[in-house]
Amino acid sequence: MANRPVYVVLKKFPYVQRIDTEFKFFLGFSEKQKRLSINSLHNSFLEKFPDKSVLEISSKSEIELGVKLSAFNLQIPLPEFDKKISVECAFQGSKIFENGGPYTDLFYKTSREAKKDFRIKNSGNLIAFKFFDYEFPLEPKTYFYDWLYINALNANSDFKNDILKYDCFTDIEFNPKKSLNCQAKAAAVFVGLNRAGIIGDDLKDEKNFLKIVYQNSK
Repeated sequence: MANRPVYVVLKKFPYVQRIDTEFKFFLGFSEKQKRLSINSLHNSFLEKFPDKSVLEISSKSEIELGVKLSAFNLQIPLPEFDKKISVECAFQGSKIFENGGPYTDLFYKTSREAKKDFRIKNSGNLIAFKFFDYEFPLEPKTYFYDWLYINALNANSDFKNDILKYDCFTDIEFNPKKSLNCQAKAAAVFVGLNRAGIIGDDLKDEKNFLKIVYQNSK
């Protein structure tokens, strides 16, 4: 058995509730095994909350929308360069370390290349993020990732109506004991904000985002 979070949408602050769910985990790295684990997680959750609709967000999702919403695939526009880059590339390329960064050349790599770039693990401790004119501290812990992912969703109108149909989100690859940032959690916050009537330009300014999403006015 294993335990993973299901992120449930709330229509008021904090816009998301984490419900840890026990399920049968299927060992192995194949897509088939991952999908068996996803179905097991969802079924365990739905036994307790049968009225909820759940979407897996990862490259292993059986639903195309879930694959497209993976940080490896979801694109954020760079209007000044007439380009789009993946959330993953934007996240990795914005990191500032004690001994280097931000490594903005990673913006234009594949998501996998950006995540595995040797400099990410060999530049000392992470100290901040800088995405063009936007600067982010390490606290709150998921501040920058959530801002990036939610603004990427806001910029992709094709996905908005579809994602708003769901009440809960999972990411079978995410283990809260090993990682901080989670695309499923960010997706749930996005839907919660929309249900609360907070959308679009309200969230683009990083300070306003901090105030709204974290109730923090620093």
